[in-house]
Formats: sequence, structure tokens, C-alpha cells
Amino acid sequence: MSPARAVPKVSYRWHLRVRMAERGMFQTTELVPLLAERGVVLSREQVYRLVAKVPERLNLSVLAALCDILGCGPGELVEPVRAEAKPAVAKVASPRAAASVVKPRRARVAPDAGR
Repeated sequence: MSPARAVPKVSYRWHLRVRMAERGMFQTTELVPLLAERGVVLSREQVYRLVAKVPERLNLSVLAALCDILGCGPGELVEPVRAEAKPAVAKVASPRAAASVVKPRRARVAPDAGR
């Protein structure tokens, strides 16, 4: 049996707000017409979420439009981050832990003594 091997976890950082600030853009609404000029029609709320949060999914046409607007490459907006994940360890319940588990018991209803 081979030892457990740590599998790296890959994540990313989203730098859209920083790139916007570098170009003097401080309001998310400034992006709406610029994206529309490039054929990407998004609502103010969608653009706000795109700027303020880290997107889980991103359409490539949106990424290309953002790169064009900001004069940058995709690598300047998305920074891959690699963190070592801990190896998965199977948890085995010990006999002592199993004994300390409280099991529910059925309630007994006693007849009313006052009747």
C-alpha cells in the first residue's frame, strides 16, 4: 500500500478591481457601456458582482472584453494560486468513541395515577 500523497489544490485571485484602479476607473458602472461597445451586454448588478466578487465562472468573451478595455492580458486579471492540500486521512472510530455515543431510547408512557 503506497503512502497518502498530497494533491495540490489550485485556486486563483481575481484582480479586476486593481486593474481598474490602475487605469483610473473607480466605479463599476463605468464598465457597463465599455463592455456593451464590445458586444458584452451585462446589467449593472452583474458588472458589480464581476468587480466586487471572485467569479466562479467567466465567459471568455467577457474576459477578452475586459482585457481589451483595461489593456492587459488574462494573466494580469487571473492569478493562479497553488496551495498544498493535506493528504486525505481516513477516520476510524475507536472503540472508546463508539461506546460514548448515546443512543436514544423509546419513551414509556405511564398510566395516569390520578384517574
